Amino acid sequence: MSYLIIPEHYSPKLSMRQTEQGIKLIKDFFQQNLSTGLQLRRVTAPLFVLQGMGINDDLSGVERAVTFPIKDLGDAKAEVVHSLAKWKRLTLAEYEIPAGYGIYTDMNAIRADESLGNLHSLYVDQWDWERTITDDDRNVTFLKRIVRKIYSAMLRTEYLIWETYPQLEPFLAREVHFIHSEELLREYPGLSAKQREDEVTRKYGAVFIMGIGARLSDGQPHDLRAPDYDDWSTPNEDGFIGLNGDLLVWNPILNRSMELSSMGIRVNAGSMLRQLDICGQQQRKDLYFHRKLLAGELPLSIGGGIGQSRLCMLFLQKAHIGEIQASIWPEDQRARCSEAGIQII
Repeated sequence: MSYLIIPEHYSPKLSMRQTEQGIKLIKDFFQQNLSTGLQLRRVTAPLFVLQGMGINDDLSGVERAVTFPIKDLGDAKAEVVHSLAKWKRLTLAEYEIPAGYGIYTDMNAIRADESLGNLHSLYVDQWDWERTITDDDRNVTFLKRIVRKIYSAMLRTEYLIWETYPQLEPFLAREVHFIHSEELLREYPGLSAKQREDEVTRKYGAVFIMGIGARLSDGQPHDLRAPDYDDWSTPNEDGFIGLNGDLLVWNPILNRSMELSSMGIRVNAGSMLRQLDICGQQQRKDLYFHRKLLAGELPLSIGGGIGQSRLCMLFLQKAHIGEIQASIWPEDQRARCSEAGIQII
């Protein structure tokens, strides 16, 4: 089911030509800053992987991958990637990337089960990144340091856009507020997870919500996470559970929170086995990726994805992601956007 927000009195601040120029400017500048800030090397990534190897990401565990048969492989099935968390870790090992350095890539995906609207499209484009770490880095202090580096790159990009298009005045908070999902539940006990996100992001402007995937004190996770990439079950030095999180900012055009990145310290062998057990997915340990991790053949790592179209949408102050990327939308949504002055590509 699609969900559409029509902002009152919306008028694009850039023409469609300026928008296309702005998209290129943002993508070129931000990825260079990301690469420099985190010491990442660009690599080429696959659009699809073989089914049944455990390499494709399962996201929340319920999304269906787009599949197709491969004639020259006896009709073996390939899957269009959801994201590249596990593939990147395999690549760190293959390229022998040392601790403190990593890789990033342009990830393009098709997510057929998305509820289409202002922020969700069938087509997903993001910068997927992964960095080798040491065992001493597997803590919240290190996680926060990496989040701040990423957010600093976002602030620099926002300033560049303002310099280029003065009508796009900056609005991002100067700093990220960190909060664990359990703390968030305690602060807003009567609200849903999405409502809690809106309230805390409205208050602070930019928030990193930690511990996404584990059950909270109300018996429910803040949001779902697959058991075999982010570590959401290891106790941390703050007295909570989990070494991952989501970066959200307040979007003044839509008057709601907006997730820009999902990231985290990845599972080691022990936390993956624990999370597979929690999720009743013990059979996955026999898959290719999981066998290599359990055999100690993959490095410890931290990584995540940063939405390209979402970042462009935010900085160019657009009301709909369809103003940034070409995709397929319900006809009634296109009609409503057109009536409101929202220029869907």
